[in-house]
Amino acid sequence: MDLEVSPALTIPASELRWRFSRSSGPGGQHVNTSDSRVELSWNIAGSAALSDGQRTILAMRLGRRLITGVITVTASEQRSQLRNREIALGKLAELITAGLAPGAVQRRPTKPTRGSNRGRLAAKEQRSATKRQRQRPSAE
Repeated sequence: MDLEVSPALTIPASELRWRFSRSSGPGGQHVNTSDSRVELSWNIAGSAALSDGQRTILAMRLGRRLITGVITVTASEQRSQLRNREIALGKLAELITAGLAPGAVQRRPTKPTRGSNRGRLAAKEQRSATKRQRQRPSAE
């Protein structure tokens, strides 16, 4: 089953590697006999589904999560292997979508307006006057 990340990007099932193991957690005796934990791996470096630009962006943004160009997600939340497979596919799609999302526009530094500066200084002066009023009269 191919993984559709976006309308423009679909990862072929042949590039996805599945691994199953026994999961900890709830399940009673059933958990000791079934391999419900799912590991899904995808080789970003060797993928034909990505353009060179996308590969570079993903490698840069997901660098901490990559091990020799391969990204791995795990799912063991559910008792069912099938459900965990669906969760793992969703997690991988989310990661890739977030990795390929355009970055936020950088803020252009601006100076405070003359009016906001005047207002700030007037408020400071008012506060200072209030505190001066609270002092004891000097003995001069």
